[in-house]
Amino acid sequence: MGPRIAVVGTGAVGGYAGAHMAQAGEDITFVDFWPENVEAMRSKGMKISHIQDVPEWSTDPLKALHITELQNLSKQDPIDIAFVCVKSYDTAWATTMIQQYLAPGGFIVSLQNCINEETIAGVVGWGRVVGSIASSITVDICEPGHVRRASGKKGEGHTVFRVGEVHGRVTDRVKEVHRLVALSDSAKVTDNLWGERWSKLVTNAMANGMSASTGLISKDILTNDVLRGFGARLGSEAIRVGQALGYQLEEIHHIDPEVIARAGEGDAKATAEYDAHRLEEANKPGGGAHRPSMGQDMVKGRRTEIQFLNGFIVGKAQEIGIDTPANAALTDIVTRVEKGELEASPQHILDLRLN
Repeated sequence: MGPRIAVVGTGAVGGYAGAHMAQAGEDITFVDFWPENVEAMRSKGMKISHIQDVPEWSTDPLKALHITELQNLSKQDPIDIAFVCVKSYDTAWATTMIQQYLAPGGFIVSLQNCINEETIAGVVGWGRVVGSIASSITVDICEPGHVRRASGKKGEGHTVFRVGEVHGRVTDRVKEVHRLVALSDSAKVTDNLWGERWSKLVTNAMANGMSASTGLISKDILTNDVLRGFGARLGSEAIRVGQALGYQLEEIHHIDPEVIARAGEGDAKATAEYDAHRLEEANKPGGGAHRPSMGQDMVKGRRTEIQFLNGFIVGKAQEIGIDTPANAALTDIVTRVEKGELEASPQHILDLRLN
């Protein structure tokens, strides 16, 4: 008998990873807050499409519950692994909601943007938390029951999923989570969860708020010299904070973090290397032809995660006495666009004058 699995929050990442698990025959129940999405999964299953290289496919109809029906789990065997895939601001209540249905040895996997392990541990304890990063997965839920990926499979070219324990040891349960997420794409077990988490945070901090504040897709941001340079500045500040906190950072956009940090600080050689790499990425077929998740949220009128990305970096920097003016400025701009005080426009970034 395999584990009983729940996916709490069947949006883009939860839907993508969960659909592959279901297709492989895993015992999985999907929990979501969007009635039309739940009904589509129940009646037709989950459709998965890719912009390139992978044929479209669909699962069979799935076991799916609206959150108002979650109490039905009390009549079933308990959950062994619960993937929490909600937005960061929903983490605490989503964890509280599912934790009462966990088996005695059951645990929560944070398969999310941002750094939410501490929030989850505040509900279930550190011993019941596993982290999993989905790196450069570029997915969106484009209609009920349909997740679209703005690429093909990454395969050996890029490791998408990184799974680890908060204490860094390799355990049987992280090996099991690795097996499950590897049904979707390339994956590895890491002994450096916190370094992976901060590196992912830097990646998101360089892209998400930029899309949300400007209204642009990634390609249009990367091919604009000023916007691309501001992205380096955002990354540089975040990298320096992570280093000061003692994290061992991994590659970011397949670039040595130190190169990004020095490029954001104005080093000419590093800037040339950074620019060449990012422009090469943008000019690949289909490169950057997607809207990062926060840009998607802004278009849909949803709350953004800006306070849990760039705002989180600013808060951590303040705790250790580091100034992060670019991240602070972007946090303010995105917040104002989200509230309707500003219209999304590249001009917000182009007009910035930072020391």
